[in-house]
Order: sequence, then C-alpha cells, then structure tokens
Amino acid sequence: YLHHCYLHLIILCIFLSFKYQGENVARRGQVAQSSMYGNAKPENAIDGNRASNYYQESCAHTNNDLNPWWRLDLLKTYKINTVTITNRQDCCPERINGAEIRIGNSLNDNGNVNLVCAVISSIAAGASQTFACNGMEGRYINIVIPGRREYLTLCEVEVDAAQKASEETNVARRGQVAQSSMYGNAKPENAIDGNRASNFNQGSCACTNNNLNPWWRLDLLKTHKINTVTITNRQDCCPERINGAEIRIGNSLNDNGNANPRCAVISSIAAGASQTFACNGMEGRYINIVIPGRTEYLTLCEVENRIPDTL
Repeated sequence: YLHHCYLHLIILCIFLSFKYQGENVARRGQVAQSSMYGNAKPENAIDGNRASNYYQESCAHTNNDLNPWWRLDLLKTYKINTVTITNRQDCCPERINGAEIRIGNSLNDNGNVNLVCAVISSIAAGASQTFACNGMEGRYINIVIPGRREYLTLCEVEVDAAQKASEETNVARRGQVAQSSMYGNAKPENAIDGNRASNFNQGSCACTNNNLNPWWRLDLLKTHKINTVTITNRQDCCPERINGAEIRIGNSLNDNGNANPRCAVISSIAAGASQTFACNGMEGRYINIVIPGRTEYLTLCEVENRIPDTL
C-alpha cells in the first residue's frame, strides 16, 4: 500500500512540475543575427528542437564576425526569469565561452548595450544550460560574444518569462493616418497594418512622392501619453532616406502637425531594422514623422506607438 502511495505521489509531482513550469516565450518572437553562415538562419535557435549536431540543421550560426550577436525580439516587454541555451555538440563547444546574455528595450548597437543577465563561462558540448535573470525586464534578448572575432552557434534558446503587470499597448493600429502624398499604391495605412515586412514590393510600406518636407501623420483620435515610437525602415533599397527624420507629438494641426514638440531625430535606421525611440510620456493626439529641409521620399514600413494599458 505504501509503495503505491509513494508511486502516486511521484507521478503527481512530475505532473505539477510540467503543469506549472514557465512557458517558453521565445518561440513567439522574431530573430536576427549579425550574419548567417550557410543556411544556419537565426530562426533555427527557436524552432523548439534541441538537436545539437550542426548537420541536423537546427542550429543558428554566424560567420566569423567581430562581436558576433544573435537577437530575440519578444515583441513586447517581459520579466525574464531564465534563459536556457543549448550548445553545439559535434564541434568546438568552446566558441560560446565568454558570451553575454543581455536584456532590455534598447536597440542601440543592435541591442548589445542592454543590461547583462549572465556571462557564459562555458557550456559542455551538446548540453543545455539555464541562466537565472531574476525578472529582468526587456523586449530584446541578445547573446553576443564581445571583444573578439568568433563564430556564434546557438542550437536552441528558450526563455521562461512573465508578462509585466502593466503591459504596454500599440495604439497606432486604432488610429487614422495621412501623408503628404502617395507614391503608387503605398498608402499611409500600410504603416499601421501590424506587419513589419520591409521589402517595398511586399506591399506593407507607406511611401510619399519625392516631396519637400515629406510627412506622415497618425491621428490617435484622443490624447495619449506616448512612451515609445518604433519605426521599421525599408530593407530592399535606400535606407538612408530616413536619416534626419523627426518624430513630433502634440495636439496641434498647424503645418499639418509638423510644428508639434519633437520627441526624437532619427540619425539612421539600418535597412529592414525596427528602432524604438523613447518619448517618455509626451502627450498628444497626433504623431508626425517628417523629413524637414530637403526634398525626399519618406518610406515607413511600420510605425508602432506604445502607451501603458493603465492610462
């Protein structure tokens, strides 16, 4: 009888451990890396498969880069409990030594300047090792090998996380949009369609004609406190066109809204990249993106605006 009781207790403990373990949120995210070796795309590291022989084609792998990196975008901010990394088994496990796990909301230096959760001293060949991040908050999780030229290979990355109690909402998709002109069928609504596709021919980018002071405007229909504005730049052509654009926020429609206070000036956004600008609660109904002082095309493949749900 006691034997059966112990057996049932063990089964119950195993069941509860699976039932209440954290969810791997990595598989919901979007990924990028500094370069791609062969066909070892960054998505391989979140495919749910810990296969660690490189030739099983389940590992992400960069070229021999200086400061190679891999980035996971969780699409919203989470409290990160743990990050689990599976290392390559069939070759060179020491390459991961010294890699840093960084977590935060900045895309400066491709996200590699966010706070450090852990430094990986080593992971045995083919092993999966878990690093505690103790609730660090962030949208981006980077794994970077700083200070040397190296290959970065990740056969699986898993993230146990909880949503923030006060999550942020992208209010851009609720709004109405306008722009100074329209190039072809690149209507202003394309920039709030929820799709970050950045090849112009995919039909998900807004684009003006070659105007003097071209602008795009989002009307949120009422005043909000704007925490951040995230802009996705065009990938297939001319990413430098966005350089010098201003993000302006306010309640005035003077000069089509381009006279409102300035949140940020965009120095540059890499081709196809999404960059987030902090506006620190600036209040306004209108969010304008304008390129002042020159004749230019303005192309926006996605614009996202975050506010706290509690407002």
